[in-house]
Amino acid sequence: MTRNSVRSALAIALTLAVAATVGTAIAASPKRATKSTQKQTGPKKMTAPDVAKKDHVVKTPFGAERNDEYYWLRDDTRKNKDMLAYLNAENAYADSILNPLKPQQDKLYDEIVGRIKQDDSSVPVRERGYWYYSRFETGQDYPIYARRAGTMEGPEEILLNVNEMAKDKNYFNVGTYDVSPNNEILAWAEDDVGRRQYVIKFKNLKTGEVYPDTIARSSADFVWAGDNKTLVYVENDEKTLLTTKVKAHVLGTDAKNDTLLYTEKDDTFYMGVDRTRDDKFICISLSSTVSNELRCAPADNPTDFRVLAQRERDVEYDADHLDGRWVILTNAPDENGKPATNFKIMTAPTDATSRSQWKEWIGTRDDVLLEGFELFDGFTAISERSKGLERLRLISADGKESYVDADEEAYSMGLAANSESNTDWLRYSYTSMTTPATTYEINTETGERKLLKQQPVIGYDASKYETKRLWATAKDGTKIPVSVVYKKGFKPDGTAAVLQYAYGSYGMSMDPGFNLSVVSLIDRGMVYAIAHIRGGQEMGRQWYDNGKLLNKKNTFTDFIDVTDMLVKEGYAAKDRVAAYGGSAGGLLMGAVENMAPEKYRVILSQVPFVDVVTTMLDPTIPLTTNEYDEWGNPEQKEYYDYMLSYSPYDNLKEQAYPSTFIGTGLWDSQVQYWEPAKYVARLRDLNTSANPIVFRTNMDAGHGGKSGRFRRYREQAEMYSFMLNQLGIKD
Repeated sequence: MTRNSVRSALAIALTLAVAATVGTAIAASPKRATKSTQKQTGPKKMTAPDVAKKDHVVKTPFGAERNDEYYWLRDDTRKNKDMLAYLNAENAYADSILNPLKPQQDKLYDEIVGRIKQDDSSVPVRERGYWYYSRFETGQDYPIYARRAGTMEGPEEILLNVNEMAKDKNYFNVGTYDVSPNNEILAWAEDDVGRRQYVIKFKNLKTGEVYPDTIARSSADFVWAGDNKTLVYVENDEKTLLTTKVKAHVLGTDAKNDTLLYTEKDDTFYMGVDRTRDDKFICISLSSTVSNELRCAPADNPTDFRVLAQRERDVEYDADHLDGRWVILTNAPDENGKPATNFKIMTAPTDATSRSQWKEWIGTRDDVLLEGFELFDGFTAISERSKGLERLRLISADGKESYVDADEEAYSMGLAANSESNTDWLRYSYTSMTTPATTYEINTETGERKLLKQQPVIGYDASKYETKRLWATAKDGTKIPVSVVYKKGFKPDGTAAVLQYAYGSYGMSMDPGFNLSVVSLIDRGMVYAIAHIRGGQEMGRQWYDNGKLLNKKNTFTDFIDVTDMLVKEGYAAKDRVAAYGGSAGGLLMGAVENMAPEKYRVILSQVPFVDVVTTMLDPTIPLTTNEYDEWGNPEQKEYYDYMLSYSPYDNLKEQAYPSTFIGTGLWDSQVQYWEPAKYVARLRDLNTSANPIVFRTNMDAGHGGKSGRFRRYREQAEMYSFMLNQLGIKD
């Protein structure tokens, strides 16, 4: 809820580039499934790579032991020759399987990229007298960030041309940027590896001079102080990548001498910095899975950071400041100890330092989840969720309430970039599975609505497609929402192929939005379904609570129950179901592949978190300590036993597995490459089916895959062609 600054324009630009993508015991080794695969995929004969087993006993503090025979594939330096040779061999084997599908890959790629308006630009955002925006040029992979003074008719001033910055680099990303309060100095964070260890650099926008100042090992979180020469930023730990320190850098000085402002000693907390809505404060935000704390200091002198309210376990809050008061979103309990499970909104005076000074403004409700808000001089916009769908509530200064209307049965709606508070106009985003990303603004006084931009999709006609909200019944009776999209004229007669997607972790809701690449699948007669399973927050906070820790298996069984519903209701043939997930959604894929392999023809898994127990036992791995309240701490036997019972790597067994495509990045900092590498090695060892297993490692990228707006679609077209081939869908 803190200030939507120039960085909001960056977020819009990045959305242009990525919004079109989707929308997470050892048995004897059977013979490898190679012969039938070779018959399907072409004359070039190549067997699946062999990988050596090396006994490695993993121990826990209470004496449990497991043999992790592929542990040797882990190399934090990414230089081990044997490990690299194995990954390269897997890539070569993937080529032997996928190269015969190249004509279809090329066609898919051409279709997807052909829908993109190449010379596109974002909706301009006004900030301190300038209009900020990003734009793409035809044929270019990366955005150009620019601004114009006064009006959009003025001369363009290019801030960053990322195409030039990314030349001769296999990977490049500008994580964020910010302009000093006097509009003269640009700071930006760049990463040329994909590991999210950024380097911050500076540029004088009046002279074009790039300063020699550089700040290494930074997160992409930073903000200018009011003196226009001090940058407050977050430093990452070199090994764990945890955000451990907040520092202040003064332009013209050596970053080695930067002032330490705050050190976080609890490694279960993430850290970030931002300015408040009214620019009066810089706040350090500290957050774990179940707790938050804000420490704020005057923006003109950010040295003495004072706590807004001390952290307490199971008390979350976030706050913003405008018009002489703090406005706080929280789940803090009331005076009787009853928590606000779906959150409430409080207010507090500027000098507040404890929860005792908070007063309730908007109470909690069992049927509505409050997710965020934006403060304006004359009204407040509240982002909330009811019956699995997002909505925006407007509250005027005199207390009158209204809602922003939606146009469809299943959709996604949220706050857009609203960088200034002195306006009657609210910008918001809208999309559905048939409606491309759209930005509107609505006048909160008159109700007038303006369409600012709808993402152009070349050759796409929304009237040819239909979206619907379905409900599946879980084994425990819970109703699970499912969003589907298909081409008009489709008949649910039980013959179609379906791609079922889900995430189901961290309380992240996978709302029904437009997916550029999925159009190619729907045009080939497929149904695309998003399963809104427990572990997200689609149905309120309890939806998340019932899909984490010792309730995590609900996430997996919900997904399987959705599959059963789609088959039963005729939306999919029982032998033509493909499942897709990434990162924590890759954990989901690994779990359902173990639990119900017979129900899926194809599993697609990107950067999958599949070695849950080993990773969560290792606090040196990035993200581990921050996530004990998401998965549990396996040093406690109750959690160890539960995690071990579903961890995909640990539950592989000798059985027939579906066709599987797994992708990863060598430099991934979120899910280390060795998790899927180990998983694939063991999966090959135990699989008794003749279905192909493809493992693709991007040797130059991290968690998000290749950089650039077009190159990512090469990877997606490759994965889709594998899926279509296995489903028997030909052009």
